[in-house]
Amino acid sequence: MKTDKITRRQALQATAVLGTSLLLPLQKLQAASILIAKTPAITAEEMAAVDAALGKKGSYKDAEAVYTTPLPRNDLKMKIKGEPIPIPFGFGGWVSFKKTVDGKSAMVMSDTVLQMEEVNPLISAAHANGLEIAAIHNHFFYEEPRIFYMHIHGMGTVEELAKKYADTIRDSKIFPANQPAPSAPPAVTGKENFDIPALDAIVKYTGTVNGPTYKYTIGRSDLKVIAMGVDMTTNIGLNSWASFAGKHDDAHIAGDIAMLQGEVNSVIKTLRQHNLEVVAVHNHMLGDDPHMIFLHYYGRGNAATLAQGFRAALDVLGKKDLGGMKM
Repeated sequence: MKTDKITRRQALQATAVLGTSLLLPLQKLQAASILIAKTPAITAEEMAAVDAALGKKGSYKDAEAVYTTPLPRNDLKMKIKGEPIPIPFGFGGWVSFKKTVDGKSAMVMSDTVLQMEEVNPLISAAHANGLEIAAIHNHFFYEEPRIFYMHIHGMGTVEELAKKYADTIRDSKIFPANQPAPSAPPAVTGKENFDIPALDAIVKYTGTVNGPTYKYTIGRSDLKVIAMGVDMTTNIGLNSWASFAGKHDDAHIAGDIAMLQGEVNSVIKTLRQHNLEVVAVHNHMLGDDPHMIFLHYYGRGNAATLAQGFRAALDVLGKKDLGGMKM
């Protein structure tokens, strides 16, 4: 892969930021220059192109320069261990667009919610439209029907990627026009189902009410992860999350922890110590540096107790010495 040269000024700026020697190898200086660059914004015209291609309006996170369109599976009636579970608990897909740091290209990144028989037709459609598959895996145990998650990515201009992605999903259930209208908002929401101040005090973050569920989405502000020239941030898939369904005294929790390789087994140990089930350990992205591993977990019980397990796993992240394998 061809690497562009950096100027002496960029090298000096990067060295000042990192507090390292001017004798750093060129590759280190090039990586450092990315740390001080700012991702160009998605323009209003580019957002309109995405909206037109997908037939649905997305939302823009200015701080991250990410444009995201949700792709929930409202056609599914999900159960876990025979109990009905709302779609926002973890059965909503998404597609995001973000430019490379140098502004010369853009990335599409998507997490799609699929039944088993839908996986391979979508693989073929993605490849036919010039997109790639980054991962295919489960996020849950005990769910009915069985669900798999496929991460699709590609590089190009935002307009090109919007068209390629829309053409990829057009004949699938996840295309917005092929989805039933969302049902009426529930009379009882996550605000009534859970003691939100108590959960926020445990997790030390503020979550979001989504229908009858309550969800935390937390980035890795301690890391700078670059994939194919794109700064991977919270809203393009680099995050840990926890979603609550049910009632405060009898809740389900499901979520994901975004980890460096050296953090994996410490997180697993911590979750098991808090009686949370480890469901899957896998990648979501290709070409990311440093390479990130994602762990999905599930639990059932008092929401506050479940939240303590999630918080404990977050506390493992970013530690200098985890006492495990040296990476």
